[in-house]
Amino acid sequence: MEDILNLRYALDTFYFLVMGAFVMWMAAGFSMLEAGLVRAKNTTEILTKNVALYAIACIMYMLIGYNLMYPGDSAVNSIWPGLSFLLGSENDPAAVLSATGESWYDGSYYSGRSDFFFQVVFVATAMSIVSGAVAERMKLWPFLAFCVVLTGFIYPIQGFWKWGGGFLNEMGFSDFAGSGVVHLTGATAALAGVWLVGARKGKYSKDGKVQALPGANLPLATLGTFILWLGWFGFNGGSELVVSSVSEANAVAAIFVNTNAAAAGGVVAALLTAKLVLGRADLTMVLNGALAGLVAITAEPLAPSPLAATLIGAVGGLIVVLSVLGLDRLKIDDPVGAISVHGVVGIWGLLAVPLTNSDASVVTQIIGAAVIFGFVFIASLITWGAIKAVVGLRVSEEEEYRGVDVSECGLEAYPEFTSGPK
Repeated sequence: MEDILNLRYALDTFYFLVMGAFVMWMAAGFSMLEAGLVRAKNTTEILTKNVALYAIACIMYMLIGYNLMYPGDSAVNSIWPGLSFLLGSENDPAAVLSATGESWYDGSYYSGRSDFFFQVVFVATAMSIVSGAVAERMKLWPFLAFCVVLTGFIYPIQGFWKWGGGFLNEMGFSDFAGSGVVHLTGATAALAGVWLVGARKGKYSKDGKVQALPGANLPLATLGTFILWLGWFGFNGGSELVVSSVSEANAVAAIFVNTNAAAAGGVVAALLTAKLVLGRADLTMVLNGALAGLVAITAEPLAPSPLAATLIGAVGGLIVVLSVLGLDRLKIDDPVGAISVHGVVGIWGLLAVPLTNSDASVVTQIIGAAVIFGFVFIASLITWGAIKAVVGLRVSEEEEYRGVDVSECGLEAYPEFTSGPK
């Protein structure tokens, strides 16, 4: 029996780590997607932000965020988890092997460090959503200052309310892998930032018309989308937490199939919607359609049939096209469509859960979405506002015209030519 317990513990830990690595690779996907959808003069800065935010998220979640989100029995109440610092100790082998006595190992144990690693890459994902939405006009250092607050405090507190056993979890709110906890959170924080920093120069004309500001590298954006698609198997599949039994292995397989089906549904729906609404097969809408399908299924990737998952993703693909166009009419300038993909479709994903999961309630899902949006928006608005008051958020008009690569990083991603030694 002890050999079996050792094997299952090792297998579930290894699975958790590999799925976490898949999600970490999504950082590359966000980097490539955003670098492809911004103009050439802003590429270096967006890449710098993505690398730096991942590192900051890892450090802040290690220092405070993880224990804030998962306080266990030390939680003060179901709303405030209490404050503690640094990671706790790893599981003791003897305690793990004796925990279930003579009964069959139930799959509830895996390395505590593997759990941290899997959770920390989710935090970075939420912050990556913000980066694209405020691109091309926000200063680098104020953005990174906001990253410290979001990853260390805002994200973990609302995450505790669901995944840490807080009041949203107690009331039956359902969010399997994070349509709300991760994606809606990132999009809401982005919305607050976009509202305060304003639109890019030239995006909206004086007569209210929307001016296209095309991205520099659509092949790169397409590569980023496929990387994110791949990473999402870890995002959703890893959220099953264990794989070392027949039922759990079947569940993970179903999640992989449904995740893929939803993305495919999102692509086709966005492609058709773009053709009907815009009169063309707009690649950027198609890419966002794939991501919208993935966000939509993230709240409940296990319960649906593959056909239902495809339809849920398809609705997400339809919504994202209409949302991108709608936000532009409201003069909410989001260069990569992150608020639509992760926020608007994130809400759809939460509301779609009761369609296939009879344990979920539409009312509870609405309450959960409203609580996450309300808390994150207010907390983010206060944080962005404080940063703006102290150091400002936006680069100067001249710096924006020249590109933030030069003003913020002193380095161009696509130099027109390189001078050799003289």
